[in-house]
Amino acid sequence: MANIKIGSRKIILKDNRLLKNIMKIKIAVIIPCYRVKDKILKVIDDIPDFVDRVFVIDDCCPEKSGEFVASNITSDRLEVIFHDVNKGVGGALKTGYEKCIHGGYDIAVKIDGDGQMDPQLIQKFITPLLHNKADYTKGNRFFKLANLRQMPKVRLFGNSGLSFLTKLSTGHWNIMDPTNGYTAIRCDVLEYLDLDRIDNRYFFETDLLFQLGLVKARVIDIPMVAKYEDENSSLSVKKVLFEFSFKHTKLFFKRIAINYFLRDFNIGTILLLLGVVFSGIALFSGVPLWVHNSNLGIDTPIGTVAKYLLSSIVGIGGVIGWVLYDVFSVPNNSIVDLLSDLDLTK
Repeated sequence: MANIKIGSRKIILKDNRLLKNIMKIKIAVIIPCYRVKDKILKVIDDIPDFVDRVFVIDDCCPEKSGEFVASNITSDRLEVIFHDVNKGVGGALKTGYEKCIHGGYDIAVKIDGDGQMDPQLIQKFITPLLHNKADYTKGNRFFKLANLRQMPKVRLFGNSGLSFLTKLSTGHWNIMDPTNGYTAIRCDVLEYLDLDRIDNRYFFETDLLFQLGLVKARVIDIPMVAKYEDENSSLSVKKVLFEFSFKHTKLFFKRIAINYFLRDFNIGTILLLLGVVFSGIALFSGVPLWVHNSNLGIDTPIGTVAKYLLSSIVGIGGVIGWVLYDVFSVPNNSIVDLLSDLDLTK
């Protein structure tokens, strides 16, 4: 049962299959395919009937997953798209997003074809979008602690570290499990994103979150359980530690420049400047002076010590103040009101 508000009317839906007709929306599911031939048919078969279109993106799959799907499933809502070269999961997703935008779809849901994501959860992912409570929803496998027991330990600790880096680099402090690929997004929001700048490979989730942060879109997590069977992840620890760390650092400084200096200059900017300047004075002037005097056996004057101690206190306080400001700046409302020409509730 769901309560949907249309204009001044509130409609209670006892049958969720009526949701699509009353809201007059078009829902598409995007499934990037690469080495998922043994699982893809069941994934497609489990997709709910209220989904209007299923885009299967064969990303130059060596198993020819796309041809396998096309020859085994006959459905008017199925469209198989082939890439001549492998573009990566992000590249496949962007192909699907472009199809959704040009096809006039209202919501685009992305799931993987390896069977780890239950298609029956799609309604949970789109409900906040229908209620204008979010612009983008993503899965969170960390919500229920009991479910973490089945998660491989490497993935568990790797995702925890990546989650913190993602919070810093994208400004979405309210999310967890950033590498979760089960997502849903309003297509009118997609049109405000620079899809060409989104990474084609495994960093695409973070790049997408970064783009959403720039337009102040609201992102929320949807609790879910993933299935772990015999799938082998091609995402190496080395890639996470080195390549991802560099990309997160780059996004972090880019976000700071755009949100705190180019688009706005606010109290957060002042706190950040105070933190950086005074911490820099204490670290690069005070510490070397103290080490130099210590090596010479000279006592540093009390006044000098007090000056650099005060600098460090102001610097640390500025950084902490900026972090708090940044955390409380996470969008609490959907940007749907800014997109009234494509409002799903009209």
